[in-house]
Amino acid sequence: MQAERDIRIGKDLVAASAMPLVLAILNEGESYGYAILKRIDELSGGEMEWTDGMLYPLLHRLDRLGYVEASWDSPPGGRRRRYYRITPGGRKALSEQRRQWEVVSGALQNAWRSFQVANPVLSTVEG
Repeated sequence: MQAERDIRIGKDLVAASAMPLVLAILNEGESYGYAILKRIDELSGGEMEWTDGMLYPLLHRLDRLGYVEASWDSPPGGRRRRYYRITPGGRKALSEQRRQWEVVSGALQNAWRSFQVANPVLSTVEG
């Protein structure tokens, strides 16, 4: 029996995608830390492993940049949580990040096509 594929996303790629990913999640609506981590897990199909130690420094940085606002709230019967919401400046930054990632994604798609043409046997085996 073949072991389940273990695909880990490299730290550099996770770090590069962190800001647009969190801003996109907050663009869906305000949220708190644990819920953001769960959403990242959902969006990545469980392939991106984030920790509190990665998320909270980023949220504090986004707050300092004016891209998010944070406030404390205690829902009825629930524990007190810090909620984050995207600001107009955050939406503008998200739009620019999206534009940049679309360029990168397009370049990679072109590179993958070139790879398939140059290596048809390898791309068939892997795909």
